[in-house]
Amino acid sequence: MASFVLPHALYGRGSHKVIAVHGWLADRAAYDPVLPDLDRDAFQYALVDLRGYGEAKDAAGAYTTGEGAADVLALADRLGWERFSVIGHSMGGSVAQRVLAAAPHRVRRLVGISPVPASGLPMPPEQWELFSAAAHSPDNRRVILDLTTGGRRPAPWLDRMVRRSLECSDPKAFRAWLDSWAGEGFAAEVEGSTVPALAVTGALDPALSAELMRRTWLQWYATGELVELPAAGHYAMDETPLELIRAVEDFLRADGDGRAAAPVDRPEAR
Repeated sequence: MASFVLPHALYGRGSHKVIAVHGWLADRAAYDPVLPDLDRDAFQYALVDLRGYGEAKDAAGAYTTGEGAADVLALADRLGWERFSVIGHSMGGSVAQRVLAAAPHRVRRLVGISPVPASGLPMPPEQWELFSAAAHSPDNRRVILDLTTGGRRPAPWLDRMVRRSLECSDPKAFRAWLDSWAGEGFAAEVEGSTVPALAVTGALDPALSAELMRRTWLQWYATGELVELPAAGHYAMDETPLELIRAVEDFLRADGDGRAAAPVDRPEAR
């Protein structure tokens, strides 16, 4: 029986292969704002839709980060990518870390953009209610978007993000994914990893903050790094796309594959 193939789109022709995984409130279109300015000569990016999202909206599954990681690895096999870097935004950051846990020998570099830690993300009861009811409540999704971008984004942007989220996700899958990324911990499976690992956070995001990354990401990854983008919240692809590209691609180039880059000031780096 043929395995499930994640819907995906390829960008670039570079020798450094990169798989990018979206977050909870979007499909792979979450990366659209950065596409025009990626270095397509140095890198080749595969942007995927997880089960329950985008072109995989109707795909059956368990909707867990472990299943998502297995799907990513199956796609890498199909593409013929023995080694690759992996990027994940928010929930996708948890999936990316699961990929590392499952196949550390295949991961060149790991990038989390406002990543959910490998410990999961426990929430107080009122916050859990806000998130769990968001599966069927556009208002809840809007509140989450507003809170995690510091209450500074214009209403039309919030409305557009909510519409996109509703259109691209299946409510049942959306709710099941929450149980996995928030409730499942696997830090012991990545702790001590020497794979270079970068966490990029937004200073306007109170949830997945630089301080949280210091207590989690930088404790687990032996060569972990942290960059905080001062003008971003949780959605750096939309909020500060050029700053995000610079931070991520400079990090990916640091293993010697790709054109050399000039030093970049990092407001918050370790």
